[in-house]
Amino acid sequence: MTENRRPIKARSAGWATGITDALLKKDISPNQISMASVVFALSGVAALILDSGVVGSIICALSIQLRLLCNLLDGMVAIEGGKQSRLGSLYNEFPDRIADSVLIVGVGYAIGYSDLGWCGALAAALTAYVRVFGGSIGLKQCFAGPMAKQHRMALMTVALLINAAETAAFGTHKALLVALVVIVIGSLITCGTRTLAIARQLKENDHVDQ
Repeated sequence: MTENRRPIKARSAGWATGITDALLKKDISPNQISMASVVFALSGVAALILDSGVVGSIICALSIQLRLLCNLLDGMVAIEGGKQSRLGSLYNEFPDRIADSVLIVGVGYAIGYSDLGWCGALAAALTAYVRVFGGSIGLKQCFAGPMAKQHRMALMTVALLINAAETAAFGTHKALLVALVVIVIGSLITCGTRTLAIARQLKENDHVDQ
Protein backbone atom coordinates (compact mmCIF):
# COMPACT_ATOMS: atom_id res chain seq x y z
CA MET A 1 0.00 0.00 0.00
CA THR A 2 2.76 2.47 0.95
CA GLU A 3 4.44 1.98 -2.45
CA ASN A 4 1.22 3.06 -4.16
CA ARG A 5 0.63 6.24 -2.18
CA ARG A 6 0.23 9.51 -4.01
CA PRO A 7 3.43 11.55 -3.47
CA ILE A 8 2.49 14.57 -1.33
CA LYS A 9 5.18 16.87 0.09
CA ALA A 10 2.84 18.18 2.80
CA ARG A 11 3.05 14.86 4.68
CA SER A 12 6.35 15.97 6.18
CA ALA A 13 5.05 19.41 7.20
CA GLY A 14 4.81 20.13 10.92
CA TRP A 15 1.20 21.29 10.74
CA ALA A 16 0.17 18.04 9.01
CA THR A 17 1.85 15.82 11.60
CA GLY A 18 0.36 17.98 14.36
CA ILE A 19 -3.19 17.56 13.06
CA THR A 20 -2.57 13.84 12.57
CA ASP A 21 -1.46 13.48 16.18
CA ALA A 22 -4.58 15.34 17.34
CA LEU A 23 -6.84 13.06 15.28
CA LEU A 24 -5.11 9.98 16.68
CA LYS A 25 -5.72 11.21 20.22
CA LYS A 26 -9.40 11.69 19.39
CA ASP A 27 -9.51 8.11 18.06
CA ILE A 28 -10.90 9.28 14.70
CA SER A 29 -10.52 6.56 12.07
CA PRO A 30 -9.05 7.04 8.59
CA ASN A 31 -12.34 5.85 7.08
CA GLN A 32 -14.26 8.58 8.92
CA ILE A 33 -11.86 11.17 7.55
CA SER A 34 -12.30 9.77 4.03
CA MET A 35 -16.08 10.09 4.32
CA ALA A 36 -15.71 13.65 5.63
CA SER A 37 -14.13 14.56 2.28
CA VAL A 38 -17.43 13.67 0.56
CA VAL A 39 -19.36 15.82 3.05
CA PHE A 40 -17.10 18.80 2.28
CA ALA A 41 -17.53 18.24 -1.47
CA LEU A 42 -21.32 18.08 -1.15
CA SER A 43 -21.40 21.19 1.04
CA GLY A 44 -19.27 23.16 -1.40
CA VAL A 45 -21.36 22.22 -4.40
CA ALA A 46 -24.61 22.96 -2.56
CA ALA A 47 -23.31 26.44 -1.74
CA LEU A 48 -22.24 27.03 -5.35
CA ILE A 49 -25.56 25.89 -6.81
CA LEU A 50 -27.47 28.09 -4.37
CA ASP A 51 -25.21 31.05 -5.11
CA SER A 52 -22.90 30.89 -8.13
CA GLY A 53 -21.56 34.32 -7.25
CA VAL A 54 -19.07 35.58 -4.69
CA VAL A 55 -20.21 33.77 -1.55
CA GLY A 56 -20.92 30.41 -3.15
CA SER A 57 -17.64 30.45 -5.08
CA ILE A 58 -15.56 31.18 -2.00
CA ILE A 59 -17.35 28.53 0.08
CA CYS A 60 -16.87 25.96 -2.67
CA ALA A 61 -13.18 26.82 -3.06
CA LEU A 62 -12.71 26.44 0.70
CA SER A 63 -14.60 23.13 0.64
CA ILE A 64 -12.26 21.80 -2.04
CA GLN A 65 -9.26 22.59 0.14
CA LEU A 66 -10.91 20.90 3.12
CA ARG A 67 -11.64 17.88 0.93
CA LEU A 68 -7.95 17.73 -0.05
CA LEU A 69 -6.95 18.08 3.59
CA CYS A 70 -9.08 15.02 4.39
CA ASN A 71 -7.39 13.14 1.53
CA LEU A 72 -4.02 13.96 3.11
CA LEU A 73 -4.95 13.16 6.68
CA ASP A 74 -6.77 9.86 6.11
CA GLY A 75 -3.59 8.33 4.73
CA MET A 76 -1.41 9.81 7.44
CA VAL A 77 -3.69 8.55 10.22
CA ALA A 78 -3.81 5.13 8.54
CA ILE A 79 -0.14 4.62 7.76
CA GLU A 80 1.90 6.96 9.96
CA GLY A 81 -0.64 6.47 12.76
CA GLY A 82 -0.66 2.69 12.40
CA LYS A 83 -4.42 2.39 11.70
CA GLN A 84 -4.26 0.58 8.38
CA SER A 85 -6.95 -1.98 7.60
CA ARG A 86 -8.06 -4.01 4.61
CA LEU A 87 -11.30 -2.04 4.53
CA GLY A 88 -9.22 1.10 4.30
CA SER A 89 -8.31 0.28 0.70
CA LEU A 90 -11.99 0.63 -0.20
CA TYR A 91 -12.41 3.90 1.69
CA ASN A 92 -9.21 5.23 0.16
CA GLU A 93 -10.65 5.07 -3.36
CA PHE A 94 -14.46 5.23 -3.34
CA PRO A 95 -14.99 8.49 -1.41
CA ASP A 96 -12.36 10.11 -3.64
CA ARG A 97 -14.26 9.21 -6.78
CA ILE A 98 -17.54 10.41 -5.27
CA ALA A 99 -16.06 13.72 -4.12
CA ASP A 100 -14.41 14.28 -7.51
CA SER A 101 -17.63 13.60 -9.40
CA VAL A 102 -19.77 15.69 -7.06
CA LEU A 103 -17.50 18.73 -7.42
CA ILE A 104 -17.04 18.56 -11.19
CA VAL A 105 -20.68 17.75 -11.98
CA GLY A 106 -21.83 20.36 -9.46
CA VAL A 107 -19.80 23.10 -11.12
CA GLY A 108 -21.35 22.11 -14.45
CA TYR A 109 -24.88 22.45 -13.09
CA ALA A 110 -24.05 25.71 -11.29
CA ILE A 111 -23.03 27.45 -14.53
CA GLY A 112 -25.56 25.79 -16.84
CA TYR A 113 -23.24 23.28 -18.51
CA SER A 114 -24.33 20.04 -16.87
CA ASP A 115 -23.28 17.89 -19.86
CA LEU A 116 -19.75 19.25 -19.66
CA GLY A 117 -19.72 18.59 -15.92
CA TRP A 118 -20.66 14.95 -16.45
CA CYS A 119 -18.02 14.59 -19.17
CA GLY A 120 -15.42 16.04 -16.81
CA ALA A 121 -16.44 13.67 -14.01
CA LEU A 122 -16.26 10.67 -16.34
CA ALA A 123 -12.84 11.68 -17.67
CA ALA A 124 -11.56 12.24 -14.12
CA ALA A 125 -12.85 8.82 -13.03
CA LEU A 126 -11.11 7.22 -16.00
CA THR A 127 -7.74 8.63 -14.88
CA ALA A 128 -8.22 6.83 -11.56
CA TYR A 129 -9.37 3.67 -13.32
CA VAL A 130 -6.20 3.53 -15.43
CA ARG A 131 -4.04 4.12 -12.34
CA VAL A 132 -5.74 1.44 -10.27
CA PHE A 133 -5.73 -0.97 -13.20
CA GLY A 134 -1.96 -0.72 -13.31
CA GLY A 135 -1.84 -1.60 -9.64
CA SER A 136 -4.25 -4.50 -10.12
CA ILE A 137 -1.81 -6.24 -12.49
CA GLY A 138 1.08 -5.84 -10.08
CA LEU A 139 2.61 -2.61 -11.38
CA LYS A 140 3.46 0.55 -9.50
CA GLN A 141 0.51 2.94 -9.72
CA CYS A 142 1.12 6.02 -11.85
CA PHE A 143 -0.07 9.32 -10.35
CA ALA A 144 1.27 11.46 -13.20
CA GLY A 145 -0.69 14.32 -14.76
CA PRO A 146 -1.12 16.61 -16.52
CA MET A 147 -4.56 16.55 -14.87
CA ALA A 148 -4.25 14.32 -11.80
CA LYS A 149 -6.51 14.91 -8.80
CA GLN A 150 -4.38 17.63 -7.23
CA HIS A 151 -4.20 19.45 -10.56
CA ARG A 152 -7.96 19.25 -11.08
CA MET A 153 -8.66 20.56 -7.60
CA ALA A 154 -6.07 23.34 -7.88
CA LEU A 155 -7.57 24.42 -11.21
CA MET A 156 -11.09 24.41 -9.79
CA THR A 157 -10.03 26.38 -6.72
CA VAL A 158 -8.36 29.09 -8.80
CA ALA A 159 -11.30 29.18 -11.24
CA LEU A 160 -13.77 29.55 -8.36
CA LEU A 161 -11.83 32.46 -6.89
CA ILE A 162 -11.70 34.11 -10.32
CA ASN A 163 -15.42 33.39 -10.70
CA ALA A 164 -16.11 35.28 -7.48
CA ALA A 165 -14.59 38.40 -9.00
CA GLU A 166 -15.94 37.72 -12.49
CA THR A 167 -19.56 37.36 -11.43
CA ALA A 168 -19.35 40.50 -9.33
CA ALA A 169 -17.94 42.49 -12.24
CA PHE A 170 -19.59 40.94 -15.30
CA GLY A 171 -22.17 38.38 -14.14
CA THR A 172 -20.52 35.63 -16.24
CA HIS A 173 -18.85 32.27 -15.48
CA LYS A 174 -16.21 32.01 -18.19
CA ALA A 175 -13.45 30.98 -15.76
CA LEU A 176 -15.41 27.96 -14.55
CA LEU A 177 -16.40 27.05 -18.12
CA VAL A 178 -12.75 27.11 -19.20
CA ALA A 179 -11.81 25.06 -16.12
CA LEU A 180 -14.31 22.34 -17.05
CA VAL A 181 -13.03 22.19 -20.63
CA VAL A 182 -9.44 21.92 -19.39
CA ILE A 183 -10.43 19.18 -16.95
CA VAL A 184 -12.04 17.14 -19.74
CA ILE A 185 -9.16 17.51 -22.18
CA GLY A 186 -6.43 17.27 -19.53
CA SER A 187 -7.98 14.17 -17.94
CA LEU A 188 -8.16 12.39 -21.29
CA ILE A 189 -4.50 13.23 -21.91
CA THR A 190 -3.70 11.93 -18.43
CA CYS A 191 -5.42 8.65 -19.27
CA GLY A 192 -3.11 8.43 -22.24
CA THR A 193 0.08 9.20 -20.32
CA ARG A 194 -0.80 6.71 -17.59
CA THR A 195 -1.65 4.02 -20.14
CA LEU A 196 1.72 4.58 -21.82
CA ALA A 197 3.41 4.32 -18.41
CA ILE A 198 1.71 0.95 -17.85
CA ALA A 199 2.84 -0.24 -21.28
CA ARG A 200 6.43 0.81 -20.53
CA GLN A 201 6.43 -1.05 -17.21
CA LEU A 202 5.07 -4.19 -18.88
CA LYS A 203 7.75 -4.03 -21.57
CA GLU A 204 10.45 -3.54 -18.96
CA ASN A 205 9.15 -6.54 -17.01
CA ASP A 206 9.21 -8.63 -20.20
CA HIS A 207 12.87 -7.76 -20.74
CA VAL A 208 13.69 -8.68 -17.14
CA ASP A 209 11.89 -12.03 -17.46
CA GLN A 210 13.78 -12.81 -20.65
